[in-house]
Amino acid sequence: MKVQKIILLAAVAISPLALSSCAAIGIGAGAYAGASAAQEGGLSRAMRDTRIQAEINDLWFKYSTDAFGKLDMTVNNGRVLITGVVQNPDHRVEAVRLAWQPKGVEQVINEIRVAESEGIKGFARDSWITTRLRASLVFNKEIQSLNYTIDTVQGTVYLMGVANSQDELDKAVEVARTIPDVKQVVSYVKVLVLEDGAQTPTTTAEAQ
Repeated sequence: MKVQKIILLAAVAISPLALSSCAAIGIGAGAYAGASAAQEGGLSRAMRDTRIQAEINDLWFKYSTDAFGKLDMTVNNGRVLITGVVQNPDHRVEAVRLAWQPKGVEQVINEIRVAESEGIKGFARDSWITTRLRASLVFNKEIQSLNYTIDTVQGTVYLMGVANSQDELDKAVEVARTIPDVKQVVSYVKVLVLEDGAQTPTTTAEAQ
């Protein structure tokens, strides 16, 4: 009974977000987070996932009341999976960037499709850049590649995620710059550990 009451309170906390176009996202994700309590980490982890869900929904709603209406989201153990369709590439970038903001997010998996792109040639080029960069990061032993989300729009590479240090982030940005056809690298990566070991919750944005 106590567990049911706590999960019910979590659902009530999310309910104001039902007014937004992301209503289905909040409800579906809350149900998933509640169910995951019996799987990994117990109730506290499920409650954390529910909080992450609610915060992402709120950030999406504040950014635009309709840009993310066709997106769906699942949160499990701090891992955020986003699927669905947006109307332009910029909305895809923003959806992922905002998903990294809540505390406790460990990974964002971007499966968003763009309804309208710059054409087959441009899409193929951007996909090639993303694939090439992902492979380069995976084989770089100094970079925790799973902590990064990569998105490429018209030759501009957007890096999002979490870096263990500023040095690691600098290396990731430098690797991205070396990929052919990359026009610009923009970083929205959180640096968790500074050189002195201090923690920082801020997100850095760099354009190179």
